[in-house]
Amino acid sequence: MEVIAQTTLSAIGWMVGLALMGIGIGLGIMGSKVAEAVGRNPETRSDVVHSVLMVAIVMSVLLLLLFAFVFILLYFNPLLNA
Repeated sequence: MEVIAQTTLSAIGWMVGLALMGIGIGLGIMGSKVAEAVGRNPETRSDVVHSVLMVAIVMSVLLLLLFAFVFILLYFNPLLNA
């Protein structure tokens, strides 16, 4: 029983850590590309920024879904009730 709880907590740590690292790297790369695109063609600034904001919103929604999954693993884990 303790091994399942420890493995679950380890998996949750890996999931959240890798997700946050991936989002951080992705937003950093995306920010640099936005700066590059706006620098090359300043009149398309609003279109580029709106597109980037939509991608950032989708990333944050997916992160919230990950936290919902983590909540389910922590409090409603079917393997711990066996």
